[in-house]
Amino acid sequence: MLDGELIDDTLPQPRRRTAPRGRVTIGQRCRDAAGRVWRSGPMVRTRSVLAYRVRKAPVDVLRLVWFVLRGNWRWLVKFWNWATYADLRADARRARMAGDAEARRAAQELIRSDATARWARLGIVARRVVIGLRFGAPVAGVLWLVDSVMDRSDMWPWLADVYAGVEAAWSAVVVSVPVALLLAPVVWAVAAAFEGRDRAPGAGWLVRPDRDDADSWIDERMISKALAHLGIAPLDRFYRDGGELIYTVAARKDGDGTFAQVRLPLGVTADMVAARRSKLAANLGRASLETWPTKGDEDGILDLWVADKGVLRGGAGGWPLVHDGQVDVFEGVPFGLSQRGVVINAPLVGVNWLIGGRPGQGKSAALRTLLLGAALDPTAELWAFVMGESPDFEPFRPRLSRYGMGMDDSVAEAATQALADLLTEMERRGKLLGEQPGRPPKVSRKLADKAGLGLHPLVCGIDECHELFQHPTFGKKAAELAVRLIKRGRKYGIVLLLATQSPTKDSIPREVTRNVSCGVAFSVADQVANDGLLGSGKYAAGIRATELRINTDRGTCVAVGITDETFELVRTFYVPFEDGADDVTPVIARAVALIEEMGRAVEFSAPPQLDAAPVVADHLADVAAVLDGAKRVRTQVVLNRLARHDPGEYGQWTFRDLTAALAPYGIAPVKSDGNKVIRADDVAAALARRNRDGDGNEADDGAGVGRDSGRDPAGTQGLLPDGSLTESPGSDQGQHGSGTPGTHRRPNPESRRNLGDPGSGTGPSLPPRRPGESARGGDDPDCLREPR
Repeated sequence: MLDGELIDDTLPQPRRRTAPRGRVTIGQRCRDAAGRVWRSGPMVRTRSVLAYRVRKAPVDVLRLVWFVLRGNWRWLVKFWNWATYADLRADARRARMAGDAEARRAAQELIRSDATARWARLGIVARRVVIGLRFGAPVAGVLWLVDSVMDRSDMWPWLADVYAGVEAAWSAVVVSVPVALLLAPVVWAVAAAFEGRDRAPGAGWLVRPDRDDADSWIDERMISKALAHLGIAPLDRFYRDGGELIYTVAARKDGDGTFAQVRLPLGVTADMVAARRSKLAANLGRASLETWPTKGDEDGILDLWVADKGVLRGGAGGWPLVHDGQVDVFEGVPFGLSQRGVVINAPLVGVNWLIGGRPGQGKSAALRTLLLGAALDPTAELWAFVMGESPDFEPFRPRLSRYGMGMDDSVAEAATQALADLLTEMERRGKLLGEQPGRPPKVSRKLADKAGLGLHPLVCGIDECHELFQHPTFGKKAAELAVRLIKRGRKYGIVLLLATQSPTKDSIPREVTRNVSCGVAFSVADQVANDGLLGSGKYAAGIRATELRINTDRGTCVAVGITDETFELVRTFYVPFEDGADDVTPVIARAVALIEEMGRAVEFSAPPQLDAAPVVADHLADVAAVLDGAKRVRTQVVLNRLARHDPGEYGQWTFRDLTAALAPYGIAPVKSDGNKVIRADDVAAALARRNRDGDGNEADDGAGVGRDSGRDPAGTQGLLPDGSLTESPGSDQGQHGSGTPGTHRRPNPESRRNLGDPGSGTGPSLPPRRPGESARGGDDPDCLREPR
């Protein structure tokens, strides 16, 4: 049993007595200070180095002894070659064996003349010694005689000073000679060790690295050895001639690895080293994935980053914003860890993304991470289209303003219409920016926060985009729209995110690959896919996603454009969405709650339209007009006349643009008298044929057919798409007030996946119309300005 007593804590309690603190003595303070110094980082480092050197002392002593012996041997060889004229005798021997009598006589004459010069120099030295003795001996004898017969006090002062100086010099000689005799062996050993050292830079074997893999760390000596065994002929010749590499950046710890920058010798480029990456990795004791030789600022400068052993095998860990946090898309989205172990905030506004790789390697997960980050910005509007039956983005439904998922034509049509609406929105934003004070060149955070302007970030993600670009009906149209959007939309706060598992020239337009700012490549099969995602020439420069092992390196990618570095090896964050794990839905719920807290809504109303529908240029009629009745006109003359006729439309046209504009009508420039010409008969026949068919202009019908049906895929000839923004709205588009997409095909109920508003099935969701503004957006210009 426990005995206790009830205590009323409202009554005054007795004050607890604390033990008096003793006086801190100077000795205790000194001991505390010494303890802090002993535990400090530099002291711990010094202790670890000393302990390592003590353990390695036997090996170090043997190494230094070997250097001394080898240095003495090299001196002996050099002396023997000098004394016996070994090099000249070898020349004479080679000349005798080659039967070259003239060369042999020249070598023999050099030997005789050099021997004569040596004896002559010996005679000069002997003569100077004799002259010195003849002068110095009498003087020394006289001084000795005077000192023996006279006392110092009786001498003249200057003579006494001479004797004092002589005695001081003699005392210095007496003291210094024994010291020199003691130091001579040490100096000899140090010089011999220096002469016998390895012909490689650095003495890194004297310093222990501050990392766990102390037995396999990287320094300049190891890099030089590894480069010497790559089998590159100019580099081998450089080493045979005794050359030493120049390290513009010495090997230093860089994140989770080692970085060094080497200036390669003449005849060697960084691409040559990158081509032997696997052999270099083997020489350094690393896997190919852990060794990254790339080209520096010049072709002759090698940037080499070598990861610590096994550090890239671990994942990036959980996404930092899974449980808490908010995103500003103007600042970037947490995307993954770089090869240096630093969190990468990937840019979103002002760039466009192309993500690709083999199936199942993480491209959809990476796209999901970017969209999740954008969802946590309450001002951002999100659209998503999945060109296949995949549930990867189903949890995004409450946060998406447009969503389509499926493999039928209705999804492809909706995605194409979304791209067209983004282009219309881009024009509206460009006009609106021109009316703002100061005419800002691009959308900023300040402008995006003004809800009345409708300049909020608009992010559109398309997964399996190759299915869209290869669609038989909508593919060409979607490719043209995407190219225009990528080239111009980034400064208006419109972001396009594309993901594909087929990054080839046939599935992805070349202009898309050339103009995207951020390229991400997971494991790919070949060089074509590598350069299709990361840019032309990246494979040759050593930036290769082909080295990523399928399944083993899942979630690891090679990325360009996401930081200021030439490339990044990124271990992407993974937000689980699979059987038994769903971290995406809670993030989306939190994102919707953030929007509601700001008083916004996901379902935005339809956008105000431009003041007037753009005038569609009739290229065929304009060409017929500038022919001016001539039977045939040179193409260059046609281009000049078109530029004068309509500078805004034709001012930048080239021969390819003219050819592409006439190709849908079956007209092609032909040669006449050695010049390319346009024939008036061909143009007149095309006009008659078009009028007979009842096609009044060259705009398509909104479904991707019409004059585009005969055009080559966008980007194959380096052409700019020319028919997207200048088309009139279809008759079924009319007003966008209801939010229904302007399409002429009714979606299939079985495969339709919420092709408009996630909740109501409505269509495009763009910024709201401001009070006092008409449906055409521009009837009341004052509504575009800030209220005073």
